[in-house]
Amino acid sequence: MGLKFPNEDKDNLIDSVKKYVEEFKLPSIDVPKLSTDFFESMDIKKVVGIAALLMLMIIAILSMTFGSFSNNSTAKGEKVKFKITEGMDAAEIARRLEKTGVIESGFKFRVLAKFKGYENQLKIGSYNFTTGMTYDEVFTKLLAGAPEVLTVTIPEGFTVKDIANRLSNLGIVNYDTFISKARDFAPFDYIERKRNTFYDCEGFLFPDTYEVTTDMTSEDVLYMMTDNFDYRLSSAMRAKAQEEGLSIYELVTLASLVEKEARYAEDRPIIAQVFFKRLKIGMPLQTDASLQYLMDAPKEDVSIADTQIDSPFNTYQHMGLPPGPIANPGVASIEAVLYPANTDYLYFVADRNGHNHYAYTYDEHLDLVYQYR
Repeated sequence: MGLKFPNEDKDNLIDSVKKYVEEFKLPSIDVPKLSTDFFESMDIKKVVGIAALLMLMIIAILSMTFGSFSNNSTAKGEKVKFKITEGMDAAEIARRLEKTGVIESGFKFRVLAKFKGYENQLKIGSYNFTTGMTYDEVFTKLLAGAPEVLTVTIPEGFTVKDIANRLSNLGIVNYDTFISKARDFAPFDYIERKRNTFYDCEGFLFPDTYEVTTDMTSEDVLYMMTDNFDYRLSSAMRAKAQEEGLSIYELVTLASLVEKEARYAEDRPIIAQVFFKRLKIGMPLQTDASLQYLMDAPKEDVSIADTQIDSPFNTYQHMGLPPGPIANPGVASIEAVLYPANTDYLYFVADRNGHNHYAYTYDEHLDLVYQYR
C-alpha cells in the first residue's frame, strides 16, 4: 500500500538534511529533488529506510572526516584553569577548550553538544581541567558546574559602570549584560523609574564587600546588592527621611552627590548642608560631580564648556536635584543628608588633597579658589 507523502513533508525532510549538512559544514551531500509521485508510491518501510540511510551517510562522513568522538590525541596531563562566564555560548566554549588543549577538536565538541542536547546546559563557573581530556569527562564537569567563590569589594561612590567593570574583570558577569539589566532594574517601590536617568538602580547598589560565585548572573548580583541596600536602610533612617520631607529616592540622590564631593568624613555633613541651603534659596546646586557623571572619564577640573553640557544631570543649567543618583552612596553619606551640619555656608572648594574649604559669599569663594586651585 502506498504512503501518502505531501509535498510540504517531502520538502521538510530534504530541507532538514540540507540544513544539518550546512550547519556542521559537512562535505556536500547531493540530495535529489524527488517528485511527489515518487514519495506517494513508497511505503512506510522505504521511507524509514531512506531516513536511516541518510543518517548513516552523515555519521560515516563525520567519522571519516573528523575521526572517532571518543578519543583525542592532545597530550595529556597539563593543568588548565578554565572559566565560563555569563554570555558565552557553546561555540565560544568549544573554541577555547580546543585552544587551551583540553580537547582535540572544538568541532567535535559542538557536534556532541548538539546531538546530546547539552548546548544550553553548560554551566557558568571556574573549572580545573587537564589537557587531553575525553569529551565525556569535559561534559560531565560542565554539566555539573563548578562555581568559584570570590570576594569582591565595591567602594562607596562606585557607579553602575564602575561596578560592571570590576565584576566583569573578575569574570563574574558579562559587562554588557550587567549594564543592560541595570537599566530597568527596580525591585523596590522606592526606586523610581524615570525616563531621563541612565540606570534605574543607580544609587541602590549598596557598596560593600561581597562573596560571590562565578555562576551568578548579572540579575543575581543586582538582587544581592539592592537587597543589601534595603537591609542597610534602617527603619530609623526611613523615619528620619520622612520627618525631613524627603522620599527615599531624594535621600539617595542627595547622598550620592555628597559621596562624590566629599573625600573625608568631616566634609560630608557640611556639604550636605550647603546643598540644602542652595535648594532652599532657589540656587542651582552647581556640583561638578553631576558633570563628571556625564563624562566617559573623570577630569581633575571641569571647564566652562563642561557646564554647558545639555543634560538634566547638569546642575549648573537645571535647578533642583538631578533626575536621580549619580553614584552608589554608603551609610555615612546617607546619614550626612539626614543629619547635616549646623552651619550657614553656601560655597565650598576642594584643594588638591581633597580637603574642602568653605565660604559664605561668592567673593570669599573666589579667594578660596585662587588660593587652593
